[in-house]
Amino acid sequence: MIRLVVFDCDGTLVDSQHGIVEATKRAFAENRFPPPATEAMRRVVGLSLMEAMAVLLPDGGGEEHRALVREYRRAATLLRQRPGHDEPLFPGAADALDALDAAGYLLGIATGRSQRGLRATLARHGLDERFVTLQTADDAPSKPHPGMLERAIAEAGADETVLVGDTVFDMQMAANARVAALGVGWGYHGAEELRAAGARAIVESFTDLPEAVAALGT
Repeated sequence: MIRLVVFDCDGTLVDSQHGIVEATKRAFAENRFPPPATEAMRRVVGLSLMEAMAVLLPDGGGEEHRALVREYRRAATLLRQRPGHDEPLFPGAADALDALDAAGYLLGIATGRSQRGLRATLARHGLDERFVTLQTADDAPSKPHPGMLERAIAEAGADETVLVGDTVFDMQMAANARVAALGVGWGYHGAEELRAAGARAIVESFTDLPEAVAALGT
């Protein structure tokens, strides 16, 4: 029995809110658009960049959204290179990954980031070799489309899978892929929203995560 746990990245494993908000503000400023509200930026975390920019600039067209994506990527790269830039793991994340690995689970990631951005973050935290599958916006349609999760399952050859995430997009992706979803209580969408979108359970700390995964029967 091959058991796979697939994690979202931003808001689930990594506290990247500051960098996402700053890069988004810079992208809008460079394109001479008024910046969205911070809460609006938080709400679209998890979507691929084109989809996120379409939500944040609903009156814009494809060219405007592509321009925002280009500037966002440029700003995000510059921010990652800035001394002191940090996207910390949430407390207990590394220990939870260790516990799941020791229990025999394979680990994966499905994120709206690019491969380049994801790999840079994993390298910063020494997690380059921890995941057997890395699915990003470069590889499949945006969440909640099941493509990223289906690719992760296929690459791992998994018999049973659980998705761990912090947004309704994650929960909906899991439902669309017909796998169990576990919500986390420290991310960008609230617990009740996650339950309504299909979360089987909500964990409030990484300490509780391995037991919660096991309770789902995977």
